[in-house]
Amino acid sequence: MLHAIVGKNISSIFLLLYFHGVNIEALIRHLEALEKKVESLEKENTFLKDRLAKYEYTKNSRNSSIPPSKDENRPLKNQSLRVPTGKKPGGQKGRQGNALEMISFTDVVIELQPEYCNVCGASLQDRSPIKENSRQIIDLPPIKAVYTEYRTFSKICGCGCQTTSGFPQRVNAPISYGENIEALIAYFHARQHLPFARMKVTFNNVFGVNISEGGIHYLLGKFAQKTTPMYQIIKQRVQQSPEVGTDETGVKVNGKKHWFWTWQTSKLTFIAHSDNRGGQTIDREFLLGFPQSTLVHDGWKAQLKTAS
Repeated sequence: MLHAIVGKNISSIFLLLYFHGVNIEALIRHLEALEKKVESLEKENTFLKDRLAKYEYTKNSRNSSIPPSKDENRPLKNQSLRVPTGKKPGGQKGRQGNALEMISFTDVVIELQPEYCNVCGASLQDRSPIKENSRQIIDLPPIKAVYTEYRTFSKICGCGCQTTSGFPQRVNAPISYGENIEALIAYFHARQHLPFARMKVTFNNVFGVNISEGGIHYLLGKFAQKTTPMYQIIKQRVQQSPEVGTDETGVKVNGKKHWFWTWQTSKLTFIAHSDNRGGQTIDREFLLGFPQSTLVHDGWKAQLKTAS
């Protein structure tokens, strides 16, 4: 009989529940509570799965040939590696101060002597001054390019021969840039990492020197030629060191992926540019490897083949 009542319509279901003493409102509240509980358990399940995934065995630089730069748990670029010390920001007690200090002998002295009395207005020109106080300002002189002209002359000897003087070796064009400009360009490029366009603007706005990006490139090439002997000396001393650390870092060159290879000791660093990450670069720079050294690296396959 009960099954027949349920099958007629939905109201029969409520009627059946009523006959059995079921409170409909209480049942609805119970269902809502269960729905909230299920939702909470689902969130907790997702959270625990994410935590568990961090402890699962995955490949990294320690158990495979993956470089450290590809490790998933490595610190973010904007994440500081410093451990909090609990100290307040700023200088700490007992530190060595680095404040500006006055010097004994200055380049320029400006004496500010009173000319008239502040009370009666009488002239003080014939009165002997008494020094009261002094202050100093640190500044740079106006920066202006210096143009130096070299002139050669000829002289005729009593024997009738004419002798003409010559230009210094570095004065080899009608007009060129001097050694100080060449050194400053190398410093801005290698140490301050200024792009050619910004370096061009800096020389024009600050120094009043008009130089093109092509000129900057040319002067850097000249400077590189001068440093090549020392570059090779560093390379030789690194190869002879008992311990050498090495790594390679990707870099964009004209929009293409290249690499900077580094070999270093505790005091010296040798860097070589290459368009590949394979062993060709190692063979090019250190064909014999490092027979006298212990080579420390991250396990990259090209490094594993290097003799050491």
